[in-house]
Amino acid sequence: MRHRLFIPAATALLIALTACTQDELADDNRLPEGEYPVVIRATGLSVEATPQAAPSTRATVDGDWQGVQTVALKMGDAVKEYTVTATDADGYKSATLSRESDPHYWTSRDPITVSAWWPLDDTDITRMPAVKVAEDQSKLADFQNSDFISAENQTVKFDDPKLTFTHRTARVAIELKPGTGFTNVDGATVSLVSLSADNGNPTAIKTYHASGNSYEALTAPQTVAKGEPFIRVELGGGTFYFRPKNDVVLEAGNRYKYTVNVNATGLTLEGCTIGGWEPGQGESGAAEDLGYNYDTTTKTYTVYNADGLMAWAEAAQSDLSFNCTLTADIDLTGKKWTPIGKGTTSEFGYQGTFDGQGHRITGLAITTDNPQGESAALFGGIGGNGEVKNLQLVDVDYDVKQAGPSGGIARDNYGTITACSVTGTIAAARGSVGGIAANNVGTITACWFKGDIAGPNRGNIAAHNYGILTACYYGQNGYLGVRDNYGTDDTHQIDSGALWQPAVDGMNPALTGNGYQWALGKDGLPVLQKKQ
Repeated sequence: MRHRLFIPAATALLIALTACTQDELADDNRLPEGEYPVVIRATGLSVEATPQAAPSTRATVDGDWQGVQTVALKMGDAVKEYTVTATDADGYKSATLSRESDPHYWTSRDPITVSAWWPLDDTDITRMPAVKVAEDQSKLADFQNSDFISAENQTVKFDDPKLTFTHRTARVAIELKPGTGFTNVDGATVSLVSLSADNGNPTAIKTYHASGNSYEALTAPQTVAKGEPFIRVELGGGTFYFRPKNDVVLEAGNRYKYTVNVNATGLTLEGCTIGGWEPGQGESGAAEDLGYNYDTTTKTYTVYNADGLMAWAEAAQSDLSFNCTLTADIDLTGKKWTPIGKGTTSEFGYQGTFDGQGHRITGLAITTDNPQGESAALFGGIGGNGEVKNLQLVDVDYDVKQAGPSGGIARDNYGTITACSVTGTIAAARGSVGGIAANNVGTITACWFKGDIAGPNRGNIAAHNYGILTACYYGQNGYLGVRDNYGTDDTHQIDSGALWQPAVDGMNPALTGNGYQWALGKDGLPVLQKKQ
C-alpha cells in the first residue's frame, strides 16, 4: 500500500527560502550554520500512463511520485534519507524532498552539487543500488517496482532548489497483431529473452499484460545482439520468436515500442518507435527481423522470409551441412542468388537437408555472363549426404549466356531430390540444361518440370542421368525427359493441354516415408500438401 505524506512545514520552508533576498542574508555568500535546511523540489519523471493501473497504484514508471516515500540525498560525502511529499497540484508529477531531523544545510548561497536516487539500498544507504528488475513482471506491482530513478551530480541553486530525475531503466512495449494463421492473439504470453545477466538481472522477463494486445516490461540498460531472439510469444501451443536484424540498444530513460505480427510461421516486425517515455517523443522507423530461427543443436535454420533464406545461404556457403526448413512461401525477387555448393564432386556439394515443407520459392532469377564458366541453379551441387525435398520453384529465370550448365534444383546431384517441382525458363548457351538437375548421379523421385529449356544438351528432368529417376514427369516442349541416360530413367511426358492428374497418380506412390504428397491445384498443375 502506498501512503501519501504531507509535511506542510517543509513545504512552507521551501517557499520561504525561494522568497529570500540578498538583503535578508549576510553581506557575503555565507549563511548562518544550521538555519537553512536543504529542501528540494523533485521533477522530471516522464509521463506515460500504464493501462489498467488505477490512480491509487501509479508509480514512478508513470511519472507519479505517490509510490515513493523516501529517497537518498547526497551532498559531498554525506548521504541522508529524505522524505518525499507528492503534491496533487500537478497530478503528483512533482514532489518536495525534505528531512525534519538532521537535514543537509545550506552553508552559503552558492550552488551545490546534489545526487539522489530511489529505491534505496537497504544494506547501505550511501550506495546507489545497481539496476535489478523483476524476472516476472506479469503483475502490475512487480512491473512498477522494477523501476529505478535518479538525479546524478546536478547543480542546485539556493533560490531555485530543484532536481530533475530520470529513469535508470529502459521501457519496452509490445503491441501484438494477428498475422497469417491467427485470427486473434488473445491469451498470448509475451517475454523478453536473450537479456544480460549483469548485476543479477534475469536473462528473460515475463511482461505485464497492460491492456488488449499490449505488453510492457522494464529492463536494465543493455544491448541485445542482432540475430538473437529478443521477443518470445507463446500462443496456441506454439512458441514464436522475433530476432532483430540489428543490435537492440536499450538505453536508460527510453521507451521502445514494437508492433509485432504473430504468424504461424514466426514473428515479423511491422514497425518500431524509439524515444523518450513521454507521448510524442519517439521517432518511428522501418525495422525488419532476420527472417529465421536457428537451432544450434540440429544446425537448422527455420526460414520464413527472403532475408532469412539469404542468411541461410550465406552461412551454408561456409558450412555445407547447415539444414534449412521453410515455414512460408519465399519471394526472392531482386535478390542475387549464388548456387549453394560445388558440383564438381560429391564432397563439395551440399550435405544438409533442405525441406521446403510444401512451400514455394518465387522470383529466383540468375543471369551469368562469364566466359570461364558459371552455373545457374538453386544448388551448385548436392553431395552424397545432401537432401532437397518438398519444394516448389515457381517461374525461375536462368540464363547462362556463356559457359556453364543450368539446372532447376541443382547443377549436379549426387544426393537425393524428392517431391520437388520447377516451372519457368532455363537456358545455357554452351552447357547442359536440366529442368530438375543438369547432371544426376544420385536419386530424383516424384519430381516434375514444366517450362522452356534451351541449350546444346537438355533434358526436362536431367540432361545426363547416371543415377536413378523414379516417377518424374514433364510438360511437352519438344524435348525428352533425359537426353543421355546411363542409369534408370522413369520419366513421363504430359502432353500439351492434357491434365496432370496422371502425374499426381504416378508420383504419390513413390513418396513412401515422406510427409507430403501431390494434389491437382487450381491451375491444373500438381501442388504439394501434407499427407492426410
